[in-house]
Amino acid sequence: MFERRLYFHVDWLMIVAVLALCGIGVAMIYSTTHAASSRLYVIQLYAIGLGLIAMGICLVIDYRSLGESSHFFYMAIIVLLLYVAFFGAVRGGARRWIPLGFFNLQPSEFAKVVVALVLAKFFDETLQGQPTGSDLGIAGALTVLPMALIAKEPDLGTAVTLVPVFLAIAYLAGMRFRVIGIVLLVAIALTPLAWRYGLRDYQKNRIVTFLDPDLDPRGGGYQQIQARVTVGSGGVLGKGFGKGTQGQLRFLPVAHTDFVFSALAEELGLLGVVVTLALYLFVILRALQTARLSRDRLGSFLVLGVLAGFGFQVIYNVTMSAGLAPVKGLTLPLLSYGGSAMIATLAGFGLIMNVRMRRFTN
Repeated sequence: MFERRLYFHVDWLMIVAVLALCGIGVAMIYSTTHAASSRLYVIQLYAIGLGLIAMGICLVIDYRSLGESSHFFYMAIIVLLLYVAFFGAVRGGARRWIPLGFFNLQPSEFAKVVVALVLAKFFDETLQGQPTGSDLGIAGALTVLPMALIAKEPDLGTAVTLVPVFLAIAYLAGMRFRVIGIVLLVAIALTPLAWRYGLRDYQKNRIVTFLDPDLDPRGGGYQQIQARVTVGSGGVLGKGFGKGTQGQLRFLPVAHTDFVFSALAEELGLLGVVVTLALYLFVILRALQTARLSRDRLGSFLVLGVLAGFGFQVIYNVTMSAGLAPVKGLTLPLLSYGGSAMIATLAGFGLIMNVRMRRFTN
């Protein structure tokens, strides 16, 4: 548990940067939804409060103890994902949530942190030199099972986020580049089958309209076009907080979730974008430094796994918002509206700071 002397080693700079991003997110949620008399920003504040509690819990309990219990967390998340598959609430054609009355739990968001924890513990316990084929096979199975359950919801975006978690930890554990190359070649070879049997019609439409949004400017290409217009209309200084037109007048759909970065670029301009990206860069570099400073392999594996899922989501959402990637339901961590995502992300940063704080302990 938490020792008083560890208080002096808490990464307060990381906490300040994370809370600054949360604050920007609440401001943008308020700006893009207040015209409709929505109080989503209040719900987001509650989520941040719960997330800080989760961060505190993940910070005070020794990450090595959490690693010892990782298999219980993994089984729990699999049970929750199975429950969602049969009894979860359906919204917008997707079954992703467990209604809890005051809160809708989305287990897939927590799966990213749990998979990072269980893979970190697995490689730490079994690794003798470079990982063998059986090591990678077992780790891959631990990743694919929750991936398949999440993809079935369907939530392909969140499911794909588990891939960089696996690759980051496996690479740090010693997996060679040629293995990654073989996996990529197999994936390319299976692309025609995935296109024909694996993707749904709306997913195919997103890829086609990404390549040429003008093929369906009022349908599949609409979000892509509006995202580009929104980002470009901000200029250097932006239109001013609460004065955006694309987000405020709903020309840009779901501006408070998937496209919150586009709304930010419109209202705060290039200056706001640079500040926000600088905060993300600081958080990422600080976490990488934590992985390097870790006193054991478990800590390094855990930090890099959590960071890989976070970093992938940030990069994809920003490029998507700029029209440089196909539209996918991947929110921007810490900024986009979403209770489960906020709590899971803050819990993940609790684990990262846990590793940094305990580098001085025996």
